[in-house]
Amino acid sequence: MSPAMDAGLIENDLRKDKVFHDKLFSRFTKGIRTYSMLSPGDKVAVCISGGKDSMLMAKLFQELKRHDKFPFELVYLVMDPGYSKEVRSQIEDNAKLLDIPVTFFETKLFDVVSENGKSPCFLCARMRRGVLYKKAKELGCNKIALGHHYDDVIETTLMSMLWSGHVETMMPKLHSKNYEGMELIRPMYYIREEDIEAWRDRYDLKFADCACSVTDSRNEEFSSKRKETKELIKELKKTNPEVEANIMSSMENVFLDSVISYTKDGVFHSFMDEY
Repeated sequence: MSPAMDAGLIENDLRKDKVFHDKLFSRFTKGIRTYSMLSPGDKVAVCISGGKDSMLMAKLFQELKRHDKFPFELVYLVMDPGYSKEVRSQIEDNAKLLDIPVTFFETKLFDVVSENGKSPCFLCARMRRGVLYKKAKELGCNKIALGHHYDDVIETTLMSMLWSGHVETMMPKLHSKNYEGMELIRPMYYIREEDIEAWRDRYDLKFADCACSVTDSRNEEFSSKRKETKELIKELKKTNPEVEANIMSSMENVFLDSVISYTKDGVFHSFMDEY
């Protein structure tokens, strides 16, 4: 089967296969509608890392564009932070296979992170976002789209409490603090990881889970707390099937009368202020 036919088959399933349409495209559009992520005239940089999540996001954006409810533009942007030749080729091959017209640009991000030596994953994530904002703005975009999904959100929420000692979540959209007029959106906010994996496996697609060249040789030193949190949620779900939904809804049901203190716009507030 040719790459064009492969892409056509995948797009057809997103439109006509009820399971894939309901669990992927419908939840994609729900996130966009619920949090008003798109407006007429937007130009969105669809940021592709090369993994399953961002590649699926690109296909979902293509399908949304096909519906053409209102005018907006898309740029499928791939930042190469220093990938190996094998990883770069895999991303290029998958983009061709899925008929995604990607735009590559190179950076030395991995080199910079490697020289830092401490918390490379945290530093990489922060720097990567800034680089993407900058490149997207150069291309005339006013938004960047990232492929974080429902499971990323609930894991981040729990991780902040267990490992960082504060309460925060992964927001569906954010204004950039350093790039005026730029906004970050997460249109896969309601899509479950297991459904992304089902999509990947249905077509026997191969993606790199992590293409980082910095931590490959130091996995023990920089082990991911996210994996531990994921396993914890899985264990809790055995006795409480609603645990995932409860974690998600907890960020939408915060009772400030029962919160000891909170920070808003950089200003600390305590319940003692008005006690």
